[in-house]
Amino acid sequence: MAARCGGWPRLCWLLALAALAGLGAEAKNSEDVRCKCICPPYKDHSGQIYNKNVSQKDCDCLHVVEPMPVPGPDVEAYCLRCECKYEERSSVTIKVTIIIYLSILGLLLLYMVYLTLVEPILKRRLFGHSQLIQSDEDIGDHQPFANAHDVLARSRSRANVLNKVEYAQQRWKLQVQEQRKSVFDRHVVLS
Repeated sequence: MAARCGGWPRLCWLLALAALAGLGAEAKNSEDVRCKCICPPYKDHSGQIYNKNVSQKDCDCLHVVEPMPVPGPDVEAYCLRCECKYEERSSVTIKVTIIIYLSILGLLLLYMVYLTLVEPILKRRLFGHSQLIQSDEDIGDHQPFANAHDVLARSRSRANVLNKVEYAQQRWKLQVQEQRKSVFDRHVVLS
């Protein structure tokens, strides 16, 4: 199979999963099929649930309920009250679904580690601390976005997605600071 896939390891992996699913469909595992009979209370016998691995045609009370809790003449009346259902599942599909789910969860975990550990280090190296940290003194009362134009000019010259995100963050931080300032000023005036 590796010779057929060449340089496509993902394709090989998907073909292997498809082959496993095909084998699982042809040869049913004994744990993948069962007949489940739910029998309610009858006379002095309590209700009970019976499970047995039988074929679909044999899924009835007579083949599943062992040992029979009632004597010979009451068997028919007892079995008429029982509800039997044939149940089938694909353990291969369940396994593949769990593998995909865990893979996605692992990728998200790696991305979270990247965002929390690696990205701040890269930002510090690329931009330095001078751009990331601004004090309230740098922002004038009359010109809240005085430095935003400089940041925009730099981001256009580099034409980098990271610069655009950085500019949006700076602008948002400036807006939040201006809103906080105006809310606290109004609060002082109203008090």
